[in-house]
Amino acid sequence: MSNADTTTVTGGATPPATVKVWDPFVRVFHWSLATLLVVAFATGDHVPQVHIPAGYAIGGLIALRIAWGFIGPAHARFSSFVKSPREVLAYLRDVALFRAPRHLGHNPAGGAMVITLLLTLAATGTTGYLLTTDTYWGAEWLEEVHEALANLTIGLIVVHVLGVLLSSIEHGENLVKAMINGRKRRQ
Repeated sequence: MSNADTTTVTGGATPPATVKVWDPFVRVFHWSLATLLVVAFATGDHVPQVHIPAGYAIGGLIALRIAWGFIGPAHARFSSFVKSPREVLAYLRDVALFRAPRHLGHNPAGGAMVITLLLTLAATGTTGYLLTTDTYWGAEWLEEVHEALANLTIGLIVVHVLGVLLSSIEHGENLVKAMINGRKRRQ
């Protein structure tokens, strides 16, 4: 069955046609990263034997996602969703006015959030790694930077979730479901 096929369900109703948007790597990356972030944040300084491996796993996921941003399918590629600051601000203005256009892949604000989260996660991971080295072991200032970056990441995740909810409501589309099954409404 092709992506264009629709299925008739009980009662003769035809659901809207859907199209595959999020490939399996993007979906597994997203939910694995979310899970590992919860683990890393929850364990913190208290359970380093869990926190540190979770941090390394997050770092590995980030590296893979960056590579996938260049070689993955269309909607996973940075070139499809990284927009200029002017385009992002114009989109955010349209969101505030409840007239933002729907995007099949990431919208300009979502693309900016992807890049921002990747950068803050990379910085958090780098500072965390440095804290395990002889040079920075016990460096309080670096621990504070690491913790501030982790808290910033949590704040960004809250903004991300709110943006997903707002976009889901505005466009009448369950974006969480789309990140699970990979499919979105064609139009």
